[in-house]
Amino acid sequence: MERKAEHDIARKLKVLNHAKEHGNISKTCRYFGICRETFYTWRRAYESGGNDALINNKPCPENHKLRVPRAIEEKIVYLRSTYHFGSDMIVWHLQRYHDIKVSRNGCYQYTAIDDCTRIRALKIYEHHNQASSIDFINYVVEKFPFRIKTICTDIRL
Repeated sequence: MERKAEHDIARKLKVLNHAKEHGNISKTCRYFGICRETFYTWRRAYESGGNDALINNKPCPENHKLRVPRAIEEKIVYLRSTYHFGSDMIVWHLQRYHDIKVSRNGCYQYTAIDDCTRIRALKIYEHHNQASSIDFINYVVEKFPFRIKTICTDIRL
């Protein structure tokens, strides 16, 4: 079992056991910073499937039609990590030495996921700039059905 899966199980069991010991689900949820709906989802999953049911699953399947073939992806990662090539140099290198044609860049994907409810907002932009970021935050604010308290960013280029 992967370390991440073990961590998911341990964390969720800790929450479930705390609620069982103290007998108060509301206080347990406040203590661990989760919503009651999430707690009940975890409890139902544990009751029906045991520990394995507590492992986080991807919210939606990957779209393999849009993915670059694995061999090309490995070449791109190798060129980036070994030679620190930028996107222009990678495109040129693959075209010249491997006769592989790839796009210099695609659309930029902005994603926001609420940790508690797992509600997701996703939008694609042609440019990665301040205007796109502001537009995306406005989109998230109107899409999420609750007030946003904190935003944590993870920029991947």
